[in-house]
Formats: sequence, structure tokens, C-alpha cells
Amino acid sequence: MPSRNIIKTDVPESYYHIYARGASKQQIFADKSDYVYFINLFERYLSRKIVISKTGTAYPSYTENIDLICYCLMTNHFHLFIYQEKEGSMTKLMRSIMTSYSRYFNLKYKRSGALFESRYKASRIDQQSYLEHISRYIHMNPRYWKTYSYSSISYFTKTKSIAPEWLKPGRVLSMFKDTEEYFAFMDDYVSHKEMLEEIKYDLADN
Repeated sequence: MPSRNIIKTDVPESYYHIYARGASKQQIFADKSDYVYFINLFERYLSRKIVISKTGTAYPSYTENIDLICYCLMTNHFHLFIYQEKEGSMTKLMRSIMTSYSRYFNLKYKRSGALFESRYKASRIDQQSYLEHISRYIHMNPRYWKTYSYSSISYFTKTKSIAPEWLKPGRVLSMFKDTEEYFAFMDDYVSHKEMLEEIKYDLADN
């Protein structure tokens, strides 16, 4: 089951549910371009091809040590589900993403100060049987989750046929016969509600 939500141990070869919220629950995504910019950061830091900045500096790539399995971006918070191969990789990835996005957002909206309420929170998922349920919890954050544009759900239900290089839905989808079975699992509200009651106390947003 999930471990408590503030990281006390950074464990290699482990799954984590990551969560971060805007300071004072403020918006961190104000329009479509903000969501797009954040998603592009996944490509920047998780692609095998090194991305070069406008100043000619190479951005770090964490693809060898991190698999991003699924994600959901909401108006004032986001969820990620990752697998960490090497200790410390999650911390480096999240520092890169959150720092880059904060700089972008503050510059765009002419603001200063912290964008996020604190360091991200993370729950280690230490039972294989919870993996599919965490992905469902993340994907079902939006009310209209089936057609939500800023989550990875379309790559799990084959609305989009090929996942980008930086996204690894196979770690969850391999537990199902096909994408139709995963969709049926997502749509099983009773099962979802029962599991949510069991695990929500230990999820990263508590």
C-alpha cells in the first residue's frame, strides 16, 4: 500500500505517487498554453534526445532512471505517477520541472515569490496490486475525465494510439488484457469508490 506522503526515504526501484499544489491553493495553470508548457517539460527532461536551451546549454535528461507512467494537471495542482530506478532521480526531476515552470509562470504573469505551496509530496507505492488503482485515482481527478485534455488518459484508452517516448503507460496497461479492459476498470465506479476509501488517507494529497 502507499507509504505516508512526506518522503522520509528515497528508495531506488520504487513507484511513487507525486503531488504538488499552488501556494494558498492558487492557480498554477491559467490558460491552455500553461498546461502545454508543463507537459513539454516532460519531453525536455525525460526524452532520450538531449534538449538544448536557447542559450546553448543542454538540459539534464532523467530518462534512464525515471519512468513517467501517468499524469493529470488540474487548475491548482498536479499528480504524477512514476517509477524511480535510481535513488535521488525523482528529487532531481521534480526540482528541474518545478523550478523551470515557476520561472516561466512568474515571468509570464509578472509575479514573484513561490508558485507552489511547498516541496512536492510523494507516496511510495510498495504493493504491486495498488499500481492500477493509483493510475485510476490520478486519471479520475477531473469531473469529465474521459475527454480531459491535460492528463494521460487518452494514451491508456487508445484515444491517441501511440504514447510519446517520455510516457510509459505499459507499466500499468500490462496488467490488463487490452485498453478496453482498462477502460472498463476505470468506469467501474463502485470498485473505484471502495478502493478510494481504503487508500485515500495515504495518498499524496492528504
